[in-house]
Amino acid sequence: MTDNLIRDVPTRGRSARMRLVDRAMNRMLGLPPATTDYSVRKDVPVPMRDGVVLRADHYLPRTTTPAGTLLLRCPYGRGAPVSWIYAQLYAQRGYHVVLQSVRGTFGSGGEFEPATHEVEDGADTVAWLRNQPWFTGTFATLGQSYLGFTQWALLVDPPPELVTAVIIVGPHESKSLIARNGGLALNNVLWWCAQVANQEIGGPPRRTLRQFTSERGVRAAANRLPLGRSGRDLLGAGASWYEDALEHSGVSDEYWRRADVEAAPDRTRIPVLLIGGWQDLFLGQTLEQYRRLKANGSNPALHIGAWTHLEMLGRSAGLITRETLPWLARHLAGTSSVTRSPVRIFVTGGPGWRDLPDWPPASRTRTLYLNPGAALSEAAATDESASRFTYDPADPTPTIGGPLLSASNVGYRDDTALSLRDDVITFTTPQLTQDWEVIGTPSVELQHRTDNPHADVFVRLSEVDSRGRSRNVSEGFIRRVDQDPTVRITLDAIAHRFRAGTRIRLMIAGGSHPHYARNLGTGEPPLTGFAMKPSRHTVAHAASRLNLPVVQARSHE
Repeated sequence: MTDNLIRDVPTRGRSARMRLVDRAMNRMLGLPPATTDYSVRKDVPVPMRDGVVLRADHYLPRTTTPAGTLLLRCPYGRGAPVSWIYAQLYAQRGYHVVLQSVRGTFGSGGEFEPATHEVEDGADTVAWLRNQPWFTGTFATLGQSYLGFTQWALLVDPPPELVTAVIIVGPHESKSLIARNGGLALNNVLWWCAQVANQEIGGPPRRTLRQFTSERGVRAAANRLPLGRSGRDLLGAGASWYEDALEHSGVSDEYWRRADVEAAPDRTRIPVLLIGGWQDLFLGQTLEQYRRLKANGSNPALHIGAWTHLEMLGRSAGLITRETLPWLARHLAGTSSVTRSPVRIFVTGGPGWRDLPDWPPASRTRTLYLNPGAALSEAAATDESASRFTYDPADPTPTIGGPLLSASNVGYRDDTALSLRDDVITFTTPQLTQDWEVIGTPSVELQHRTDNPHADVFVRLSEVDSRGRSRNVSEGFIRRVDQDPTVRITLDAIAHRFRAGTRIRLMIAGGSHPHYARNLGTGEPPLTGFAMKPSRHTVAHAASRLNLPVVQARSHE
């Protein structure tokens, strides 16, 4: 029956409008001219083992020698901008492209339950793919974010026809959207649920506009308590899983194991190109994936830019496509033998792109200690001095920039205002007399105590310029679960040059709202909690330190 349905699916050639769009995209992204024309078969049915039928668009290159087959599995629809960036560009270069809507989205049957069905549905899609008369015998996967997760879902049990993957800011642990070190990543949860809940209302322009107009609603919902009710008011009947996410936001909650594909990086033997961003919320997972793939001999490559999550389909799309095309030419099409450096990173602070043989590069730890007078120094404090602040959940320390799902308050930002708040303590070095190039993963050790067992610690590494303006570089967060006075926090990895004349600053606070849901100070769960109690924090200077991985000093470039 399905074969008959497929034969009835019409094949459409490119319209004049599509040709104009394709030419404009090629120019905008700095790509060479297309090599072939293509046509599209819309709404192709793909059967699953439980009888559900998923829908896909098949982009057919008009050539007798196709370069290969690409499979993309997506919950965000099959129209622009996904079709522009991930289907049309590759079909023009000789690839068959199958762009499929995952279960419960954009015409595909069943119910969308985030991350839950992707292993089985991915395997069933490949079983369908290998029986198509146009299939080239091998295929690659491609895509970002959730499209990256669906790739990891396939790699839990890699099919033999899958020869390479390009995974862009794609997590292999679904709970990482929800929680970090015990805290609820509230902004990310609300933002993503709001987008998915309403994404099938209106066309692509309206969906793009919604990314910006929904920010106010997300902030309003984050500021009201309890979060279960305020979030549901924002989402209406959509995103039925929202309450489950809040109820199971614990760092080791077993609820998420049913949706994780955590073992995939250890089972993967094919070459994988990993692309991430220093200000992406999944940066830690991308770097972990590289480490685990390298350990099992799968020959991965790593490309990290100074990007946020949403910029992967924006300002970074051209560079990413120019990296991806030669990768596929080599590992899928077999038309290129050109190799690239295993690791390519963007060093912020001026130097720009750099090739490395591995990640992380060799470095030595330089330690900066907290001192009286808000000083940060290579000399440790010799007295019993301490700094104190009070965190009040009724007036939570705000989020300024950082690795968020957001279209505005995200990425690198002037965070001077944060350093001036009474509920933030700062420690700053004198002006540097030479460049410090920090590449790797910073960490902080604090001698910390509170008068309230329910407390969070947020730390941020920033750079202060010659005019006194502060700008974020990296950050870390932890929810206290014990009263051990030594708190260790791993910050997000960085590649940044602190130039001579600038200063290094460490900020310490009791939260970052709404990036992380404010700690109410009462132990009440995020779903239903509303009572609040402040917490008073004390950070002893002696033995509190910032550890920076500093590579060999370089001259100005």
